[in-house]
Amino acid sequence: MTSESLQSLLRRLHEELGKAGPVDDETRRLLDVVAGDIAGKAAAEPAGESRHAPALEKLAVRFETDHPALAAATRQVLDALAKAGI
Repeated sequence: MTSESLQSLLRRLHEELGKAGPVDDETRRLLDVVAGDIAGKAAAEPAGESRHAPALEKLAVRFETDHPALAAATRQVLDALAKAGI
């Protein structure tokens, strides 16, 4: 997975988040954690177990019923990070 591909997926996730409307405090906290980790540390972390996977999976489950496109985008980012070893 290239950096450009990951950035494209993250842009798609951001677009879907914009369509989803307001989110509760816990969801916002999870989003902030994941976004901060990916933006600030992903490139510097060595390959290995993802620190992002639990938070991303939790978000995908939350979005599944009310925002299926957002859940799908979240899972695509999760998959891309796993393939990249991030």
